Amino acid sequence: MSGLSLYFKLLRASVRSRMQYRFNFVFTSLVAALISAADFLMVAVVLLRFDHVKQWNVYEIGYLYAVIILAKMLYRTFTSDMHHIEKYLVTGDLDQLMVRPVPVLFGLMTANVKLLPGELVQGTAVLSVCIGAMLRSGQLEPWAIPLTIYSILVGAVILSAIGLATATVGFWTTQVDDLQSFTEDAARNAGQYPLTLYPDWLKGILLTLLPVGFVNYLPALYLLKGELGPWVFAATGGVAIFAMGLALRFWRFGIRRYQSTGH
Repeated sequence: MSGLSLYFKLLRASVRSRMQYRFNFVFTSLVAALISAADFLMVAVVLLRFDHVKQWNVYEIGYLYAVIILAKMLYRTFTSDMHHIEKYLVTGDLDQLMVRPVPVLFGLMTANVKLLPGELVQGTAVLSVCIGAMLRSGQLEPWAIPLTIYSILVGAVILSAIGLATATVGFWTTQVDDLQSFTEDAARNAGQYPLTLYPDWLKGILLTLLPVGFVNYLPALYLLKGELGPWVFAATGGVAIFAMGLALRFWRFGIRRYQSTGH
């Protein structure tokens, strides 16, 4: 059995398990969607009042927001508890994954799969509205749609690489939630908006150490603003491959040094 086939078998089993509690699934999905929607609506209200921020209008910022939200949705769906590795490290539950006849990372990625239909619907709706408006105005051409889908898929890989590298730090520190709040949540939230809003030092971090700018900002500069060039998509793919390769090497290095911290 190939690794990919094994991964999807484990993923399907976890989804079936989660769907046994349908009310909890629907409720948590709705709450997550409402929180995310409220976050963007506050920004949209300001943009509609003042027309634009740093030369980015409401549709352009909506585009940035939707692309990174959809990339995050894919990352959190297909890597599952990798974002919650601290609970495995603190309780020693990671030991249970290590004795299973499957790679530890596969077990972690397919445990307690959390589907995010709210973010999928919301992100798709915002993206459709924004792209539709920019197509009608002539700002975008139809070929921007497949490039946007490409950006979302590649962006999910970049976010997964950041998440995996951050989770690996837990093999030394055990507690990693606070670090994840910075490297994943804060960085992704910052990436929802144009990087021109931030000082140069922070912009540099979001394009290098935590390259969330490659998920949506750089592709948007070409698609929406006509800046840079089509090479940006090759660069984004290269960053995704490099970041994931580096994160996997770091993971293998870290797990060899794991010591149980269970009670």
